[in-house]
Amino acid sequence: MATPSPTNIPALGLPYFTPANNPGAATDPTSSSTPALFRPLSIRPLTLKNRIIVAPMCMYSAESNPSSPSIGALTDFHVAHLGHLALKGASLIFTEALAVTPNGRISPNDAGLWQSGQDSEQFKGLKRVADIIHSQGGKLGVQLHHAGRKASTVAPWLAASRGVRSLKADESVHGWPSDVVGPSGGEDNVWDGKGQGSSSFWMPRELTTSEVEGVVKAFAQSAETAVYAGVDVIEIHAAHGYLIHQFLSPVTNHRVDKYGGSFENRTRLLREIATAVRAVIPESMPLFLRISATEWLEENAFLNSAFGGTWDMTSSTELLQYLPGLGIDLLDVSSGGNHPEQKLDSFSNYQVELAGQLRKRVRANGAKTLVGAVGFITEAEKAKEIVDGADAEGDGARADAVLIARQFLREPEFVINAARRLGVDIELPNQFARAFPAK
Repeated sequence: MATPSPTNIPALGLPYFTPANNPGAATDPTSSSTPALFRPLSIRPLTLKNRIIVAPMCMYSAESNPSSPSIGALTDFHVAHLGHLALKGASLIFTEALAVTPNGRISPNDAGLWQSGQDSEQFKGLKRVADIIHSQGGKLGVQLHHAGRKASTVAPWLAASRGVRSLKADESVHGWPSDVVGPSGGEDNVWDGKGQGSSSFWMPRELTTSEVEGVVKAFAQSAETAVYAGVDVIEIHAAHGYLIHQFLSPVTNHRVDKYGGSFENRTRLLREIATAVRAVIPESMPLFLRISATEWLEENAFLNSAFGGTWDMTSSTELLQYLPGLGIDLLDVSSGGNHPEQKLDSFSNYQVELAGQLRKRVRANGAKTLVGAVGFITEAEKAKEIVDGADAEGDGARADAVLIARQFLREPEFVINAARRLGVDIELPNQFARAFPAK
C-alpha cells in the first residue's frame, strides 16, 4: 500500500491557509533541566506555554479621524506586528493599551475599544488579531485604560521632531483639548506642572461623580466586547500616571466626594472597575492589574508635605489585601509616570526588585495572586533568573512571569533565541524552523 502524502495541517478559524503552529513550547516541559521560564503557567483554566509575555506597547498607528468608522480600530499593521510575535513563540501577547472612551486615548492615533457591537470596526480589528495569534498557538491579552490628564498628545516621534518629549494634540490633528479630564482639574493639575501656556499637556477638567461612575461602566463594556472578540486575558491599566493611577495618588487626587481623600476612597475607582470587569467576563478568564508600585516621589519633601504623602510601596502593599476579593489573578508591577519630579534609576533592576518585594508579601499573606515583572528585561539569563523556582514551594523567585516590551521590538525572535541560549528544546514555527538548525 502506498504511503500517504504528509499533511500540512491548517490552522483552524481563519479565512486563509496557514499551517498550525505552537512555537515557544518546550518539547519536554516537565524535565528537571527545563527552567521555569519555559515551563507552563496556569492561571485559572488558561495555560501559558511559557512565562514570556509581550507587554503592551503603544504604536500610535490607528485611524484618528472622528468621522471614520475605523477610528481607534486595530488594522493590518497590528495583525502583522502582534501576529509575528505569536509566530516567534511568545505565550501571551498584549495589544497596546485600548482606550475605553474616545477622550481616554493618549493620542488621536491610539487604539480603542469603546465601540459596542460585533459590527463595529474596533471589534472586527481586535478579532482579526485574536484569530492570527490563536492560529500560532498564542494567547491574546488586552490592556484597558484611560489616559486621564495625559490625553490628547501627538505620537512621540512627532514631538521628537520638534525637539520635545511631548506635544499637545489640538483639534487640527483630531485632539480634544477641551475634554481632557482627571480626578482634579485646573492649571495646578497640568501633568508637567508648567501651566497651560508653556505646558506640553492640556489642562484637565475635573470629572463629576456621575462621570466617574460612567468610566466604570466604560471599562466593563470594553471588557465585554473583548470577550466576544476572542481575547484570553484582560488587564486593567492603573499605572504610569494615567487616570486610575491619578485617582490612587494623593498627589493628583484632591477630590472631596467618595472618590477622594482616604486610601479607601482613592482606591474606590480601581476597585469598582475591577468588580465591574470581573462581573462581565467569564469566571475562567484571568484578570491582570498593572500598577505603579511607587511614584518615586518618596524623597520629595514638598509633595509629601503638600499632599499628605504619595503613592509608594507602602500603598501598594496595602492594596494587596483587596486583590483576591476583586478576582485579580496577576499583579503586573511597573512604576512611576505620575509626576515629572520622580527620581528613579531606570538602568537598574528597580521594577524587578519591587515585584519581588510585593510577591514576597503576597506569599506571606497566604494569597495566590501571581506577580509579573517588567522593565529592562533584555537578556535570556536575566529573564530566567527572575522566575527561577517560581513553580516550587517556598521558592525565591521574584516573579511568576516576565513581561517584555521594547526588547521584542529589537528582537522579535527573543523567545527562540532565549531557548537556544538556555539550552532548551522548543517547538519552532514551521515556516521559520529551517533558519534555526539543530544545535
